[in-house]
Parts: sequence; structure tokens; C-alpha cells
Amino acid sequence: MRAFADLLDSLIYTRSRNAKLRLIGDYLRATPDPDRGWAMAALTGTLDLPAVKPALLRAMIEARFDPVLYAMSRDFVGDSAETIALLWPEPAVPPDKATPLTVSEVVATLGSISKSDAQAALAAMLDRLEADERFALLKLATGALRVGISARLAKTALAQAFGLDVDAVEEVWHGLAPPYAALFDWAEGRGAQPSARDLPVFRPFMLAHPLEVESVDLADYAAEWKWDGIRVQLVHVAGETRLYSRAGDDITRSFPEVAAAFRTAGVLDGELLVKGEFQGGEAASFNALQQRLGRKLVSAKTLVEYPAFVRLYDILFDGPEDLRALPWSARRTRLEAFAAQLDPGHFDVSAVIDAPDFAALEEIRAGARDASIEGVMLKRRDSPYVAGRRAGLWYKWKRDPLIADCVLMYAQRGSGKRSSFYSDYTFGAWTEEGDLLPVGKAYFGFTDEELKWLDRHVRTHTVNRFGPVRETDKSLVLEVAFDSIHESKRHKSGLAMRFPRISRIRNDKPAHEADTIAALRKLVT
Repeated sequence: MRAFADLLDSLIYTRSRNAKLRLIGDYLRATPDPDRGWAMAALTGTLDLPAVKPALLRAMIEARFDPVLYAMSRDFVGDSAETIALLWPEPAVPPDKATPLTVSEVVATLGSISKSDAQAALAAMLDRLEADERFALLKLATGALRVGISARLAKTALAQAFGLDVDAVEEVWHGLAPPYAALFDWAEGRGAQPSARDLPVFRPFMLAHPLEVESVDLADYAAEWKWDGIRVQLVHVAGETRLYSRAGDDITRSFPEVAAAFRTAGVLDGELLVKGEFQGGEAASFNALQQRLGRKLVSAKTLVEYPAFVRLYDILFDGPEDLRALPWSARRTRLEAFAAQLDPGHFDVSAVIDAPDFAALEEIRAGARDASIEGVMLKRRDSPYVAGRRAGLWYKWKRDPLIADCVLMYAQRGSGKRSSFYSDYTFGAWTEEGDLLPVGKAYFGFTDEELKWLDRHVRTHTVNRFGPVRETDKSLVLEVAFDSIHESKRHKSGLAMRFPRISRIRNDKPAHEADTIAALRKLVT
């Protein structure tokens, strides 16, 4: 654990991307198997130790430490793992004389025991470690590293460390399982490159940059609608069908009707949507799709009330043939031919927008505030399908956000580097009776200087406290930008914003002039 703890500690205090790549690469080259494989699983979010949950950590520390003092310490520190690591008693046996604890030992122990035994096993491990090693152990056990590392960056570090192509690593990654012995055999020249040819594995999505130029030439770019669902990849290989989310999570069981309808060998990219009840099968709002997300078992009633379908964007494989190197225009022709074989009740192709020039497209986009349309995609007609974001190939041109003036009601401390600031804000709008009801919560959109100003405002305008939450005097107006707003039975206001963010601090505006619930309800889609 010592080397892994040093790695996490260095990553937390390193902001440079290149420095992080070097740190991870040095660790992977210096660390033996299978420790480095399990570390890669942790860094990429693929390590799962189901016996260890946040509730177990809380019960473990509260059995050894005053619960009230722990809660106060957790509120101040802002991170459970760090708080427990600092509060835990120092080991009775000096670490330099104790048997070293390895990452592999941690995974083997916690991965094979029941939840009832996990607390004692984890506590015994903590008793053998110093504070920074305890922190690393708890982060590893819970899978919540939060050290500024994406899965892509970790794979890039591995590729650079061993002279591999990162796209080649991505290609085989989802066909392998931790601790990735075959991957490191290939990296160090002891084995051949692993193959995922006959496995229904996830391939990384091609992503888009936000449109920052004033215009593009539609002779070079095709325009499509950007639909407001979730991006999915459909894979049918060797008789098996899988449905993957953008993060590579297998969501096949959550949408069994879609998986059952996809029985043609190939790999497709598209947007998962729910049909609108009164829209002749067109897409309903994202709020309807939310009724299906996260469900491992789907009832017959839910299947009827929220029928899912996929609006197709692209094709990666047609049978065993890899089409990703073809230009978009050629893939589009192949996609349309492929889609003609599919059940039209579950699949259709996202239409290309017919616009003679960019000015006309801008007008079309401005008039398209439909609940299921998030904006416009611009794709170079000659672009191959490549993993990640490549400059100049695909752009996303989101619709302009909606704006509302809301009143700050509650604030909570953030986590990590924001743990000393009140950075999570709940805001509300007025009812006809003059009451404030919450309509959303946001924790980004402001600068560091604005965060300091907001933190001071919360501290000097607190009227009540509820654990880590402070209630303010409801005197500050925040201009909130959001993508859409929907009916919600879970919120007292009956409304829920999608992707709210603070766009401006309106300390020039009296709180009583903020927006009303009735006004926001008119924006519901």
C-alpha cells in the first residue's frame, strides 16, 4: 500500500496533466503484478468491492469514536476517507516492523468476504497502516478516488509508459478483466495484443467539442439534431447483445426490449429515448427517460408506460467489418442501409437537417426548443469515427439555456478542495402566497472569486443550521441557467430543473422581485 498511497498523494497535489501521466507511468513500471493491475482498476473506476459501502465506514468509525465529534470532523474535512484516516489510532506496531500490506491482499480479502465480516477485516487493515496509507486503503475500498484522474488519462499513462497506442489499449480494454495480466504481458513484450473480436465489448465513443467558431461551411459539415436522451452503444456479436452507456456501463438489463430487438450483427451509436405518449411515437422529454434510468429490473407496467427506443447516429461495425476509418458520409450510407433491417418500433435514424447555409441553420436551431432536442451536432463529412474529442471533426452546438432569477435558500460545504467553502446552493422561487419553494440545486457556474464572495454571504447571513447545511436569510438573488424544467412529484415545488448552474450573482436585485413558481411552470416541457 505504501507505493499506492504515495501515488495518490502525489496525484492530489499535482495539477499538470503531463506530470500526472508521468506519476502513473512510473508507478506502473515499478510495481509488480498483480498490484499494478488492481491499481489500474481503481484508477479507471472498474474495481468493485461490494462488501464495502459508505454506511459500513460510518459504522466502523462511530464504534471507535464519538459519533458527534466524527460528524463535526467530517463536516470540516469534507471527505469521509480522509476524516477516518486522520482520526484512526496510530498502529501499535511501527509500520516499518509490520508485514507490509499489498494492494492485492486488500482486493483478495475485501473481494471475498461478506458485508458482515467486512468491517472487522477493514479495521484490522487500518491498524497496520499510517495515515496516508489508511486514506489510500479507504479510497481503494470504496472506489471513490477523486484524485483528478479520468479513466482515459489512466489508460493514456499506461500507453505512454509502455510505448503503446492509447486507442489500441481502449480497443481491448473492455474485453479484459482486472488485474489485466494479458494487458501487461502485451505491454512488456511477453504476449500478443489481446483481441476483443468475438466479444460484445464497449468501444469508446467519438465525442464533440463545443462550437466556438462563428460559423462552419455546411459543404464540409453535416448538421443533425442533438437529442436529449442518453448516448448509448448497441453491440451484437457472436449471438450476444449488449447495451452500453457513455461511460461503458452495461445497461442491457435496464432496457430489455431494446436489447431483444437488436439481433443484427454490428455496433451502432445512438441516443436512447422514451416515446412520447401524445407525440405519435416521437421522443418524450428527458424527465420521461429518467423513470427508466438506474432500474436493474423493469416491470411490465414500466415497459408499457415508458417504451424506449434508440435514435441512431452512427455505425462502427457492420457485421465483422470495421467501418470506423470510413468518412462520415460513407458511414451514414451504411447506417441507413443497416437500420432498414431493424424493427422501426425500436430504432430510427436521426435525420440530417436540411439547411442551405449556416445562417439558415442558426434560424432553425433558434426555433427548436423541443424537450427532446438539446441542440445541433455538426460533423465533418470526411471525418472517421475516432475515440475521444478530435479538434475540428465534430462540434456540439447546444440550444441557449433558459434563465430564471431565484433566491438562495440553503448552502452546504463542498468536497475535496471545496470542503472549506459553502459551494453547494439550493435556490427557490415564490408561490402566489409569498412562500419560497426550492426549484433546484447548483454547485458550479461561478468563478473562484465569486465562490469566496458567496461563501462570505452564506456565513454572514445564516439564520439556521441543519448539520452541514446552513439556511440563509433569503436575501440574495441568483441568476440560474438551466437546460429545461420538468414536473416532479419528488419536489415540494412540483418542479425540477435539468443541469442548473449559477450564471450571475444578482446582488443588485431585491429578493421579492425573483421569479415565481407560476412563471417557471410555463417553461415546463
